[in-house]
Amino acid sequence: MGKSSDAEGIRSEAERELTANHLAQASSALPAHTQPLTGEGTGYSHKRVAPKIGPVLRTTDFDRVLHAMIGRLTGGVSPTALTLAYLDWIAHLAIQPGKQSDLAQAAIEKFNHLVRFATRCALHYDRKDCAELRDSDARFRTESWGRWPFNVFAEAFLLGEEWWQQTTSTVQGVSQHHRDLLSFLARQLTDTCSPSNFPWTNPDILKTTQEQLGTNLLKGGVHAIEDLARHFNHRQPVGAEPFAPGSGVALTPGKVIYRNRLMELIQYSPQTGLVHAEPLLIVPAWIMKYYILDLSPQNSLVRYLVEHGHTVFMISWINPGQDEGCFGLDDYRRMGIMEALDAVQAVLPGQKVHAVGYCLGGTLLTLSAAAMAREGDDRLATVSLFAAQVDFEEAGELLLFIDEAQLTFLENMMAEQGYLDKDQLSAAFNLLRSKDLVWSKVVDEYLEGERQPMFDLMAWSADATRLPFRMHSEYLRSLFLNNDLAEGRYIVDGDGIALTDIRVPIFAVGTEKDHIAPWRSVYKVHLYTDTEVTFVLTSGGHNAGIISEPGRARRGYRMTSHEARDHYLHPARWYATAPAYGDSWWSAWLDWLAERSHGRITPPAIGAPEKGIVALDDAPGSYVHQA
Repeated sequence: MGKSSDAEGIRSEAERELTANHLAQASSALPAHTQPLTGEGTGYSHKRVAPKIGPVLRTTDFDRVLHAMIGRLTGGVSPTALTLAYLDWIAHLAIQPGKQSDLAQAAIEKFNHLVRFATRCALHYDRKDCAELRDSDARFRTESWGRWPFNVFAEAFLLGEEWWQQTTSTVQGVSQHHRDLLSFLARQLTDTCSPSNFPWTNPDILKTTQEQLGTNLLKGGVHAIEDLARHFNHRQPVGAEPFAPGSGVALTPGKVIYRNRLMELIQYSPQTGLVHAEPLLIVPAWIMKYYILDLSPQNSLVRYLVEHGHTVFMISWINPGQDEGCFGLDDYRRMGIMEALDAVQAVLPGQKVHAVGYCLGGTLLTLSAAAMAREGDDRLATVSLFAAQVDFEEAGELLLFIDEAQLTFLENMMAEQGYLDKDQLSAAFNLLRSKDLVWSKVVDEYLEGERQPMFDLMAWSADATRLPFRMHSEYLRSLFLNNDLAEGRYIVDGDGIALTDIRVPIFAVGTEKDHIAPWRSVYKVHLYTDTEVTFVLTSGGHNAGIISEPGRARRGYRMTSHEARDHYLHPARWYATAPAYGDSWWSAWLDWLAERSHGRITPPAIGAPEKGIVALDDAPGSYVHQA
């Protein structure tokens, strides 16, 4: 965790010592062979605190085991965090009789509206007064939902949903975090009760059941049993088999030229007679497998780059187990980015590198670039950041799960196994979009009895990874909870770093519908760097907005360049004034890279055998296949 060198910093020395002590005690719960390799140079305070022994440690161990057991039942959500949010809300509501009166009046008005609406519908009167409310939700857009009594079911549900959102989000005095958490929980509970989720209140399901004589429900039951069996046997979902890396996706030719305990480095084979002099090094997030950037041939960003004359290197992270629970953020920086850079420059000595980071990989790349700039390491030519944040104050809906109570609970749960399990991680992301990712599947596959067609991005999304205990704890505490990178407290190699030290051009991409890295949060890179920043806002979400190949329908983007001397533009003003373009942003990025490259050269050989960098395996390598 970053440690401020300023005695007047926001967090006191005692607070930092307490945080480091907590991590050291949690780490001590790991098996001996998974203890951290070193305490030096991490984002956490590099001062290691020896865990206590004797009765205190035994008591702590009991608490940790208890939290791990509870976590398995709650999906990793801390009951304490939920209780604190509820108590904050109910305590403030209890002393606001005016607000209680307003909410009661709102409930009466909505009930009266529903009664009038139900009466008109029953008498076949005009129903335009409810169409806007019902049509705003994709669950109720079919014509069947316009018939009585199903339109009444939908209207009652949507009115109730509105009231609960008003109730949980408008009570004065409740902290914003607790308000957001309660609104989220209210949304989860109301989504569960949607009439579209039940066969007897969903007209489309009733129609299908009548037409198919109930065989749709029988097929849905078979689908549910099959999905449960695959889940408990740790198998990929139905239909994902054709999209296995190396056979259906991740097909761009290349070789693994470097491997350590944390990553494999892939060098892709050239596909043009000449290539740009500067190579690209891509740093994906380890919360995902790298081949999202090398999916099918028609939407592979890697293939697109090599076909347009770029030499591309890609990091493929290990899928960590208990043995890797000791790895921290600085291990990912040193053994990942820095060792990859050394290997790239062994292949292309003297050439600067266009560095590219996606999601968490972009955050790691940014702090690495700042540390390199501090040390006078000028090997980077440019930095490109895809859906990557440097300020986590407004880091999307993931902040719902970030507070001291939740992180302590999660750390104790992770310490029990040495990592955050991929099922726990997937459950968290599914929860953020349960209406689209959970309940739509229930309706389509278990009630309608029709499997949703599998495609490459969906199969990749199901190929989840685990996260090392130490890294994930440092990442959530240092970046999300304390925002150390943006606030100048992040420590690398015993000294602080500043993003203002980065002087190379930056190409930053945000996506309009991103709920993991909201584009306004990504846009804040303008506030923390003193260099040329080209910002792109593209249509789509966190994944589909980045995997946006040219020629894809309904795609577009906005783009501007901002020099270091230019005045800052507020995101709203930027959006109103930035020119809009059709098609994919990929071609604009290629032009940007070409303008900052220096001529073309003969493609380099694969690896550098004279320097010990040799072809170890064909792409996509072995780490990507780890389940």
